[in-house]
Amino acid sequence: MRFDTYQPEDFYDELFVAPGQPRPEAQPLIDRVNSLPTGELQQRRQAASQALLKLGATFNVYGDAEGTERIMPFDIIPRIVAEQEWRRLEQGLKQRIQALNLFIADVYGEQKIVKDGIIPKDLIDSATGFLPPCIGLKPPSGIWCHITGTDLVRDRDGQWYVLEDNLRCPSGISYVLENRRVMKSTFPQVFKKMQIQPVDEYPSHLLETLLNLAPAGLPDPTVVVLTPGMYNSAYFEHSFLAQQMGIELVEGRDLAVADGYLQMRTTKGLKRVDVIYRRIDDAFIDPTVFRANSLLGVPGLMEVYRSGRVAIANALGTGVADDKVIYAYVPQMVRYYLGEEILLPNVPTYLCWEQQQLEYVLANLDKLVVKAANESGGYGMLIGTQSTTEQRAEFAQRIQANPRNYIAQPTLCLSRVPTILGEQFEGCHVDLRPYILYGKEIYVHPGGLTRVAMKKGSLVVNSSQGGGSKDTWVLCE
Repeated sequence: MRFDTYQPEDFYDELFVAPGQPRPEAQPLIDRVNSLPTGELQQRRQAASQALLKLGATFNVYGDAEGTERIMPFDIIPRIVAEQEWRRLEQGLKQRIQALNLFIADVYGEQKIVKDGIIPKDLIDSATGFLPPCIGLKPPSGIWCHITGTDLVRDRDGQWYVLEDNLRCPSGISYVLENRRVMKSTFPQVFKKMQIQPVDEYPSHLLETLLNLAPAGLPDPTVVVLTPGMYNSAYFEHSFLAQQMGIELVEGRDLAVADGYLQMRTTKGLKRVDVIYRRIDDAFIDPTVFRANSLLGVPGLMEVYRSGRVAIANALGTGVADDKVIYAYVPQMVRYYLGEEILLPNVPTYLCWEQQQLEYVLANLDKLVVKAANESGGYGMLIGTQSTTEQRAEFAQRIQANPRNYIAQPTLCLSRVPTILGEQFEGCHVDLRPYILYGKEIYVHPGGLTRVAMKKGSLVVNSSQGGGSKDTWVLCE
């Protein structure tokens, strides 16, 4: 397989400027692939898939007749990002996280942004991620969003946009680390020739971020990863990160509140827990405060958390900023809290709760992407350009029944990366999820998870909807 016949077509291509003309940063990779003997690339692709299978890099899909556990589809042609471009993304992400953190602290505090008329109070109160029990909380150092996965897309003109924020339990970093491990053995010569920023320092940065939350003066804080259990879609990642950080992976049944502290059951008795990296939704974390029927959480945890005797990352209540209606106000947040213009713009967004915008959305459903405010994984979404008349009619009813719950956006021409489909290269659409850690400083992990729509022409990159992933190479100058 060679790139000689590959056609970027009328999209922004991450590796090619035009047919037969690679971007300068991609030239060494293209030359290496073109130099491989016939059949060699497919052999390397199969070897990479086998390696990921042995590593156990799986995810779960609920309610699927084919079975729940699957290997994340992986394509060995990477996405490449030049260093100068990455610096711009890094600056924009740091600005965004800073503003979002100030917003979350504000809405659970004085709500100045509401009082000053920037965001309507009704939108905050009706957000499913807004948790009244968190009002008045004071997390360590005033940091609420310690781990964030921000989804970025690039349009036809090369402009980057933020598609959405993920501030509760963002997943996918384990695939970033495992993909890189496999790629180093897939293209060893290219790695030697190109200056590619490493990604394997993430677990140490994550652990440092978590330790930063522990009460001052503790000589040896105990940090745990709290998982819902082995049937969770991201359980592989929970166990992987716990192992990489050298800390305990626990479920709610392993923990208890005793003597005013959170304690972990061990073979030697109870041991105090100081920091929780939670991979469990807010609603399930304490049945005495949130969902009374939850068997996944720890009764009494919220009281210990409120008193400052245990830290939780991400802080409870951060989901208010995941709401896709609240997302539309991030540019105003940046202006309000930081006095700056946003560096990474949002995708233009129509808010269906506003009557004039609702009328426009209903009249243009065939051109827009409609999203439910609190759905994820590609669910609760209508891609108008690929929808039927019946689907649009159904969504129109949904929107009219609950306009607060829906936004709409223009259908972007997402950038593409050459991807192996069958025996040839096809341009497939991608997004990018960089991971940001907020500890003593804000750290943006170089690269992130490039998710790829593995079907030609598809715009859905979510793994639960048939999408896959690629390695992301951020270059050094």
